[in-house]
Amino acid sequence: MKQETKHRGIYEKVPGSGIWWIRFVDSTGRLRREKAGTKGAAIDLYRKRKQQALEGIKLPERLRSAARPTLREFSRRFLQAIETRCAAKPRTVKFYSEQMKRLLEYEPLANARLNEIDEALVEGYVQHRSSSFLRRRTKKGPKTLEGRRVSPSTVNRALATLRRLMRLAQEWRAIDRVPRIRLVTGERNREYVLSYADEKIYLEFAPQPLKDVAVLVLDTGLRIGEALALEWPDVHLTTDGSQWGYVQIREGKSRNARRAVPLTKRAHDMVAKRRKASKVLFVFADKDGNVPRVGSLDHLHAKIRMACKLSPEFVLHSLRHSNLTRLGLAGVEAFTIMKLAGHSSVTVSQRYVHPTPQAMEDAVARLDNMNARSLQSLSMVSAERPRTDSTDSRGQVLVQNVLAPELTPRSGGCPQVIDGRVAQLAEQLTLNQ
Repeated sequence: MKQETKHRGIYEKVPGSGIWWIRFVDSTGRLRREKAGTKGAAIDLYRKRKQQALEGIKLPERLRSAARPTLREFSRRFLQAIETRCAAKPRTVKFYSEQMKRLLEYEPLANARLNEIDEALVEGYVQHRSSSFLRRRTKKGPKTLEGRRVSPSTVNRALATLRRLMRLAQEWRAIDRVPRIRLVTGERNREYVLSYADEKIYLEFAPQPLKDVAVLVLDTGLRIGEALALEWPDVHLTTDGSQWGYVQIREGKSRNARRAVPLTKRAHDMVAKRRKASKVLFVFADKDGNVPRVGSLDHLHAKIRMACKLSPEFVLHSLRHSNLTRLGLAGVEAFTIMKLAGHSSVTVSQRYVHPTPQAMEDAVARLDNMNARSLQSLSMVSAERPRTDSTDSRGQVLVQNVLAPELTPRSGGCPQVIDGRVAQLAEQLTLNQ
């Protein structure tokens, strides 16, 4: 069994309590004790005090500062900041609110002070949350689904929220150090691409406004939220420089979300038809001006998917993923995909450039053709150049035409340099005999 490493200058005042203290000598030679909290915090604090003693920094008589807030206390301030910074994104505010509830369900983490939250405590939360079962909202209240564990992606969303909270606490000088929060491995990325045959079936049975939203997303790659937020002033059906017009996205998820996306003929005809019949501001609103929510479209999509017996991996976001994947298969470069999709970086866009087996075969075939042409060219050059052999006094044959065709003098070149190189090689061969 591996023994626990002992660290000098730290100790538990009450063994097994988990509350650690440090013992050190300050710059004046005075022996002092100070409460640190967790073992990791005690190790860091001891090193800090030792460094201060070496630098001759005089410490105050009372080292104990104001108590740091607990995670539960600080969460209120954190959510207020999120509401202020993301006022235009209610779904983002709701996301952080839901994730904070999940974090605060773990009492050791909720009641821990911010400076006491270390890697060990975070790992404890990960083990607790990963062993939990899924819960589903019903009319009678939350219902636990026995046998269905929480997925790694669900755990990671809470960890990402905790990481942002701790970084914000450090920015506000509530803590000195942010613990290293590692995400859980095993997330499943949905890579479903809608085939053209399934697309035809899906659009045939999809009701409005789901059908028109699906057409727009399939042909432009807009996010579902961006499509639903479109207003008629953002739609330009006739304009110079674009064959079928474009839609203007004013804001979105990333810093590159603001963009102009060209329309296809199918998308142009669909939007033009809706424009003639619409008397409201939003493109996909009903006659009363009500815009459908993403969740409502998602439930409607799920019903159509099951009715058409399509893959369960086919989610509403797959429409956007299919568009971007088709762009990659059409040979569009990653930077252009980034601009069209509004990605924050080209790294995200590169995942849509999927090299198919046929594309890889074509790439190797092009390389093979290039190699054949190059070798044929070399053979023709070698055949045109006369081969001259010379024999020295020892009867040894020196081949002077040993240089690569690349050294052949071109127009404006220096033949004497090449002749000098030939002589140098010949002399070297003679000396090596």
